[in-house]
Amino acid sequence: MEKVKISVTVNGQTYHSEVEPRLLLVHYLREHLGLTGTHVGCDTSQCGACTVHLDGQAVKSCTIFAVQADGCQITTIEGLAADGKLHPVQEGFWEMHGLQCGFCTPGMIMAAVDLLNQNPNPSEAEIRHALEGNLCRCTGYHNIIKAVQYAAQKMAQAKVVAAAD
Repeated sequence: MEKVKISVTVNGQTYHSEVEPRLLLVHYLREHLGLTGTHVGCDTSQCGACTVHLDGQAVKSCTIFAVQADGCQITTIEGLAADGKLHPVQEGFWEMHGLQCGFCTPGMIMAAVDLLNQNPNPSEAEIRHALEGNLCRCTGYHNIIKAVQYAAQKMAQAKVVAAAD
């Protein structure tokens, strides 16, 4: 099969690659770039473990071909932390025990970041709705919801401090 040239920016770094047209974005990230934080859970878009941000929006990377991401900005779980400091959602999952085995956690975090970017003060029902496309097989979601609420509060506090400066 003839390969196609693509150029993508992943976590702030630009990559130029030649890929088969049928290569899924999740496999490109994991196998070509070595970014294994994006997990393959089902390959059918049911579990959300492969969620990344594509041009600022959460997408399931098992539903997109790498060639479709040509020219796009991609953020994976590896790109959330900045300057050695966890993103507030990552911190929330840590502080509120929002993970057990951790397999679904990267996708949950990426979906939660997308939610908080669109709605900085979601209700519990809005959090549950935003995460309904991400499955966790270990927990009843209680601590995941608490983790997102924690992050929302932390992000709101950071905005107040930034506005005061």
